[in-house]
Amino acid sequence: MGLLDTGICFCYAQLLADSEFVRMVKRVMQGITVNKETLAVDVIRSVGAGGNYLTEEHTVRYMRKEHSRASLIDRRMKKDCEAAGESDMITRAKGEVRGILENHKPVPLDPEVVKKLRQVVREAEEEAGLG
Repeated sequence: MGLLDTGICFCYAQLLADSEFVRMVKRVMQGITVNKETLAVDVIRSVGAGGNYLTEEHTVRYMRKEHSRASLIDRRMKKDCEAAGESDMITRAKGEVRGILENHKPVPLDPEVVKKLRQVVREAEEEAGLG
C-alpha cells in the first residue's frame, strides 16, 4: 500500500487512498447477513411496492451499520463535485496527510513492549551475525 511507479516510490496520500480501498474490499468480503431482522419483511409490507424505504428507521440503522463510510471517495457525479468546487480524491488525501503529520501525537509504547522489541531485534542481529 502507498507504492507508486512499480514500487520504487512511496506516497502517504496513496497510502490513505489504498487504505480506504482495502477497508471497502474487506467489508465486501464479510458478505451480507441474511436473517429475519435484516430481511425486514414487516418493513417491506408496511411500505409497499413503490414506497420509499430510504426514510425508514430500519434502512437508516442498517445503512449506518453496514454501508461503507468512505472519507476520501466522493460518490457524487464529477460535474456536481466540480460545480461545488470540491477537490479530487488525491488532493483530499494530501490534505489529510498534512493534518496527520502536523497534529498526530502517537501514544508511546509501553516500556515492556519496547523491552521485548529490543530483545527481538538483538536476537535477530545475533542470528544474522550482526551482533
